[in-house]
Amino acid sequence: MLSQVFHDIEKKIIASLKDNPKQTPENLEKSTKLSPDQIRRGIEWLKLKELANVDESKTSIVSLGKNGKESLEKGLPERRLLDLLKTKSKLSDLQKELGPVFGPAMGLARKNNWVEATADNVTLKNPPDVLPGEKSLKQIGEQKLSVEQLEKDDLSGLLRRPYFVVEEVLKAKEISLTDSAKSLNLDASSGGIDVEAAVPATNVARTHPLKDTIDEIREIFVTLGFSEIYGNMTQSSFWNFDALFTPQDHPARELQDTFYLDGISAKKIATPEQIKKVSESHKKNWRYQWDINEARKMVLRTHTTCVTIKHLAEAKPDEARVFSLGRVFRNEKVSYKHLVEFNQIEGVVVGKDANLRNLMGIQREFYKRIGITKIKFWPTFFPYTEPSLQTMVYNDRLGKWVELFGMGIFRPEVTKPLGITKHVLAWGGGIERIAMLKYGLDDVREFYNNNLNWLRSATKCQ
Repeated sequence: MLSQVFHDIEKKIIASLKDNPKQTPENLEKSTKLSPDQIRRGIEWLKLKELANVDESKTSIVSLGKNGKESLEKGLPERRLLDLLKTKSKLSDLQKELGPVFGPAMGLARKNNWVEATADNVTLKNPPDVLPGEKSLKQIGEQKLSVEQLEKDDLSGLLRRPYFVVEEVLKAKEISLTDSAKSLNLDASSGGIDVEAAVPATNVARTHPLKDTIDEIREIFVTLGFSEIYGNMTQSSFWNFDALFTPQDHPARELQDTFYLDGISAKKIATPEQIKKVSESHKKNWRYQWDINEARKMVLRTHTTCVTIKHLAEAKPDEARVFSLGRVFRNEKVSYKHLVEFNQIEGVVVGKDANLRNLMGIQREFYKRIGITKIKFWPTFFPYTEPSLQTMVYNDRLGKWVELFGMGIFRPEVTKPLGITKHVLAWGGGIERIAMLKYGLDDVREFYNNNLNWLRSATKCQ
């Protein structure tokens, strides 16, 4: 057999790694006097020949964004509200003092039961000494810290709030030689032709792995007897929130959670009867004055449930199996598990005898067909279903149970105002989460990074 032939770039990298066994690409540039592009090519050649190891690591670094810096100086909006309540209680005074941060601050305070509110006044109820996020805010300060240096639970709340914390992922590579490369005699590797050298790689076109997952999910539901329904990505607040029994002062309807279409309102949102029944349900059960102008506001849909509930309200089927699949939008801080735009699957079953056991059976069959066998259901709370369950699936790679889909039976407050008389089983969840399990990813952003090496190497059938 003829001796192996090496390019001069490969020889320089091997020689440098023999002198200094572990180096970053940047260090190799300095030690070999090669350009960054030459270093990248040389490393790929040596990896292909199984002569180089490339160890990659990621570190998440956080610093304060503009809202975080303001809160470091003035205090979190909810802290400023609680401090004001020690001397003031009138709602109009609090709104005037706090300005645009009053809404988010009040929403959090009510959600956590720190205050009691009437039509005109707000009073302290049971506020904690230290609020969630305050400790991380002070620790970060003017610095940049790794996520590992902070308490995970305290930091998580700040990460979900827009422009409070800026998170960046620092990637590092370390190059080393394999055992076979360490014993190479580079002087004897010249002068011959390597007849066993690999031919040039050809990368044929293929569909994106996330698109493969979407197509697979669609096919599973069709084979289970479901029909797909479609709806617009822009929806009126009536169908996105009000029809689903979400009160008009709910935190989910604040600007920090939902994308509103500026200056655009829907002229016709529903039939007069539907509007009347839904408004009466809100007035009776939530005890506030329902405002049709709030219901007219247009949003980028925050879920696909608005498509299914509108379909049921219009068709009023005695029996049905339908699903909706498409993009949804949330005004969230982008992180390893959150995006502002992602794909969601939403399904419903309508029938006189439909019950929670049927719903769990449908979910088990779906997960089985997609390749997930370790499943359990956990009681939880969702605004428009009762009872409600959270699906938990076991991630063998992480060695723990993780949350996936939510499901339940639509509350009477949702179905009755719309003239739906039968039980409605409903479930939904993010498709990217399933795709992360299928492809063994820890960061949802990898689907959108256009990393050609990963896209070409990802196995089509997991």
